[in-house]
Amino acid sequence: MLLPPTDQSIVARRQAIAAALRAIVPDGVVADESGLATFDADALSAYHQMPLVCVLPSTREQVSEVLKFAVAEGIPIVPRGAGTSLSGGALPREDGILIGMGRMKRILEVDYENGCVVVEPGVTNANITKAVEANGFYYAPDPSSQIACTIGGNVAENSGGLHCLKYGLTTNNLLGVTMVLPGGEIVTLGGKSGAQGGLDLLGLVTGSEGLLGVVVEVVVKILRKAPVTRTLMASFDTVPAAGKCVAAVIAGGVVPAAMEFMDRRAAEAIEAFNQPGYPAGAEAILIIDADGVEADVTHDMARITEIVTACGGRAVEATDEKQRARIWSGRKAAFAAMGRIAPDMICMDGTIPRHALPQVLEEMAQLSDHYGLGFCNVFHAGDGNLHPLILFDVMKDGEFERAEAFGADILRLCVKVGGVLTGEHGVGIEKRDLMTDMFSESDLEQQHRVKCAFDSGGLFNPGKVFPTLSVCIEQGHIHAHGGKLPHPNIPRY
Repeated sequence: MLLPPTDQSIVARRQAIAAALRAIVPDGVVADESGLATFDADALSAYHQMPLVCVLPSTREQVSEVLKFAVAEGIPIVPRGAGTSLSGGALPREDGILIGMGRMKRILEVDYENGCVVVEPGVTNANITKAVEANGFYYAPDPSSQIACTIGGNVAENSGGLHCLKYGLTTNNLLGVTMVLPGGEIVTLGGKSGAQGGLDLLGLVTGSEGLLGVVVEVVVKILRKAPVTRTLMASFDTVPAAGKCVAAVIAGGVVPAAMEFMDRRAAEAIEAFNQPGYPAGAEAILIIDADGVEADVTHDMARITEIVTACGGRAVEATDEKQRARIWSGRKAAFAAMGRIAPDMICMDGTIPRHALPQVLEEMAQLSDHYGLGFCNVFHAGDGNLHPLILFDVMKDGEFERAEAFGADILRLCVKVGGVLTGEHGVGIEKRDLMTDMFSESDLEQQHRVKCAFDSGGLFNPGKVFPTLSVCIEQGHIHAHGGKLPHPNIPRY
């Protein structure tokens, strides 16, 4: 074994592993503490932990050799894209190698004939659209972090975005991936045609949160830009009325390109932040896009306006592209605007049936009173993907703990009404110990066996997703840790 004896210092272990990795990636190993501190957290920034070593490969062959080395030496591996994960999915391990994919950022091929683009995992979401927009195409999934988040991370979390209601999540726009398995083997799933025989392994890998391997190439579908896009802003005097409107629009047979919700507190903070022109005094606002050919968009906008009015709302349609952009600029700046209200924030992520939206919004308000903490609602209303923003001040004793408990209860509420723990942020460490609220023991055991089929040593992103630290053997029962959401041994703040 390369690793020094257990009584040797962490520094010595780090130096030995770093030396071996430099033989594979000569100019891409970070082993000094000041450099490693750069990678000690993802966007769930309340939790931080420095990796033992960080390696930054530039080719799939280097990734393969790094994984061969790690598996041979029994060293945990944590894959990382841009670090925008909001669930702790890219949180390093102090005894493991963090493999950062940011240097693999080439657009390998743009194939308009087949409507696809082939990219390396470090290409940002927004740069895919930039590469094809001059020819009238775009990549549909558009997370709020699209300027920074990478396509490899999007695959890992099955990211969605503002327009996922009509155009789907990453899984609906993914044609193929090439990935490196734990033993170093390079495999390709799907391709330009999206066709694959047998088991749907591409679907399995999408949203697998770095548990099964490391993606080194991605084939995504690109779409032609719709000839007409219009935006409508609807305001309501009550939050439940807006919730009912969301359900009524979909029930009425209209599928908007996007339908976003924000409550009064969020809208006021956003208006003060960048002045998008949101109506003062509204308790809830919906931003709705319709796109397609002129006749269809005109019909959809008329129908949506009727439904908004029937639900007690007021509808105002953007008159030109400049006004459309201004309305959407506020929604995209929502997270930044929260800093005007409180110094700290946790962004939750759960998904519910649309019909349950009014009930869930009311019960979240009750939970807010119970925990004595404010929150704002800004979320993808059309597909029921909630993103309540819990506001707190970490400098005030007990507020962070109350914020975590508040968030856990919101997720339990989502499950109670027939929803799920996550829509696009993943499980990571944030929701790991709530998996038993959604899945039975046998469900989790079956999922764990799938993980073991890929990663028999349990070395890939260990401690994430599954509420257990067991290794991949013929295990008996899976037991949850219980207690708070993240692992108690991971430092907070």
